[in-house]
Amino acid sequence: MDTRYILDTRRRARGAVRPLVIAIIAIFVLLAVGAWFLIIKPHQDLIMADAGGHPSTPVSTATQAAPPPANVAAMDLNQLLAEARTAMNEQRYLAPTGNNAFEFYLRVLEKDPGNKVASDALRETFPFAANSTEQAINSRDLGEAQRQIELLAKADPANFTLTILRSKLDAQRKTQDKQQQLAVGQEKTAQLAAQKAAAEKQAAEQLAEQQKAQLAAQQKTEQSRAAQQSGSAPAATGGNATAAADSGSNAAGGTTAAVLGKGAPARYPTAAMRARQEGWVVVSFTVDPDGTTSDVKVVESQPRHVFDRAAVDAVERYRFNPAMKDGVAVSSVKQQRIEFKL
Repeated sequence: MDTRYILDTRRRARGAVRPLVIAIIAIFVLLAVGAWFLIIKPHQDLIMADAGGHPSTPVSTATQAAPPPANVAAMDLNQLLAEARTAMNEQRYLAPTGNNAFEFYLRVLEKDPGNKVASDALRETFPFAANSTEQAINSRDLGEAQRQIELLAKADPANFTLTILRSKLDAQRKTQDKQQQLAVGQEKTAQLAAQKAAAEKQAAEQLAEQQKAQLAAQQKTEQSRAAQQSGSAPAATGGNATAAADSGSNAAGGTTAAVLGKGAPARYPTAAMRARQEGWVVVSFTVDPDGTTSDVKVVESQPRHVFDRAAVDAVERYRFNPAMKDGVAVSSVKQQRIEFKL
């Protein structure tokens, strides 16, 4: 057989197959385009029209919500669906109360439990409404979040997203409770600290006033004793001229007793102040020629060892005009009772 004849036959067969394949592909493409425009797209448009548009469709970002329509209970199915579509277009899925898509669709299902438009819309919108509820939780609007969760539960009580939302809401509530307790504790601590500071200040002021009064009384007593001592010397020696002359000589030389020149308040022991404890201490001490005190000792105290240290510290800070004998400063021994009262 001629080889050229076989090759020509094959070329003709291939040329006939190619247009056939192209025609089949073109038929499939036309069928797909026809199905899209005649079946799929009209079905999607119908669903979007009934549900008020797909939730992901960009809508107006206006946040000013219209008031709920009047007499919602008296609306029929068409009116409720129309209100629901409007709410969907404005992305009012769950809020505001009484004027949102979920409530309108739930009312439709109350009137017509088998309404497919309302059921499909609630199912398709559920994820977007759940996101809105999660935003309310994150912003700590916990009361509103609870209301929205209850509304979502009416639409789909078995949806696992509700479990997640409830867990987040509980966690947010616990966090908020801890923060509130911490704030209350800090405020209470600050109040107690302020009250304690005020009480300590008042106690210190009262103690300073008492010690000031005690020092004034002690100075007055010392001055009275000095006056009595200086006045009694001539009377005791009135019958003896020589004694009188000696006394006059001593007075002229400047013989006087030590007189307190500058006192120091005793510090009230903190433990005694807290225990509301009072007492007194009798101390003996030496007034040196330079007017300072030394050899300060506790003679008697009540209660024992509570106010001793405070009394000794106070006397050690006293400054006297020293006793004078023949015009010369000399040492002298004195005793003093220090009261501690609140």
